[in-house]
Amino acid sequence: MPRLNAHDKASNETAVRAAMEQILRGDLPPGAKADLKTLALLSGVTRTGFYAKRNRDGTSRPGAYQHLAEEFTARVQALQDAGEIVNPRAAQLERLKKENAELRDRVSRRDSELAKLAEFRVLAISRLAAQHDEIERLRTQLALGGNVRSLPAPASGTAPYGSCS
Repeated sequence: MPRLNAHDKASNETAVRAAMEQILRGDLPPGAKADLKTLALLSGVTRTGFYAKRNRDGTSRPGAYQHLAEEFTARVQALQDAGEIVNPRAAQLERLKKENAELRDRVSRRDSELAKLAEFRVLAISRLAAQHDEIERLRTQLALGGNVRSLPAPASGTAPYGSCS
């Protein structure tokens, strides 16, 4: 790979800074994040320029644009610490987490309401069954001719017993 001359390096740094400003404004391509990969993609430089290199003797030297990468990550972190989320995906994730918590709360409340209604249903059915049994017992007692008397049927056209009219 050929070495960069001063003009190309300055041109690339200008492109990286322009891409950095674009990302920090939140103007990201679909599916992209506020990271070095997107920075390299938007600026048109290789991502390897943002990382330290190893010499043949094992010593390390800074990448051509490593200082820009450090500046970028520091600025992104500062914005995130200030509460301004640069990454739309992160904002969406936070929104979805909040929405998920609200939905879980609603489901929990509905579950408790359903449990109360189920309990009420069991109580209502048992009361209805007890009332039905009592009605059946009274009908049987009436049919056997116990101490229950039937009232005489009123003559047609007259008011029923106990009527105020």
